[in-house]
Amino acid sequence: MTDQNQPPKDPPPQQPPPNMGEGKPPKPNPPAPDQGGAARRFCCLCIFIFLLLAGAAVLTVWLIYRPHKPRFIVVGAAIYGLNATSQPFISTSMQFTIVTRNPNKRVSIFYNKLQAYVSYRNQQITPTMDLPPLYHETKRTVSLSPVLGSGMVPASAEVVNGLMIDETYGVVALKVVLLGKLRWKAGAIRTLKYGFYVRCDVWVGLKKGVVGPVPLLGAPPCKVDI
Repeated sequence: MTDQNQPPKDPPPQQPPPNMGEGKPPKPNPPAPDQGGAARRFCCLCIFIFLLLAGAAVLTVWLIYRPHKPRFIVVGAAIYGLNATSQPFISTSMQFTIVTRNPNKRVSIFYNKLQAYVSYRNQQITPTMDLPPLYHETKRTVSLSPVLGSGMVPASAEVVNGLMIDETYGVVALKVVLLGKLRWKAGAIRTLKYGFYVRCDVWVGLKKGVVGPVPLLGAPPCKVDI
């Protein structure tokens, strides 16, 4: 039986919740400014400005001088030998007078690794010949007269038969080819070397047994690719 006059017991003290105000992680420090990244961006900006100014300077010089391609034309021809009897080879000896014009007023031209040969029906009929380097001054005309051939070159039956038929008619269509590298020079400025390819279509009056100069029946200006 319970004693109703007994005083009530005090409630047990309440424990504070765990991790309240203790073990709190410290606040992270603010990140330091990225000085290395700023320096890199500044360097990139300087390089970009330099390249932009250099490109503008080159473009200005190019627009002022504006180098044009040289011009070529064949003005004379001579045939000293044409032997197509030793199939599948052919032996020829030809000379062509080629006039080249530098149309630029302020830009001269250097020719390096200059070579020449003759083709017939898109097949080479003379060995490739190395020509000496050439310096072409502004607004000047230069004449070249290389003797091409004097060597055996493989030839197809189409080439041999075509030459024999053309000799019978007295008209032979040939192509004189010049190739190599050139660069332009304007004052102290020199460009990089550029490959060039010159194709000169010529029609010569050739009959069997004729040796020496032959008439040019057609020789339009040569096509120049750079």
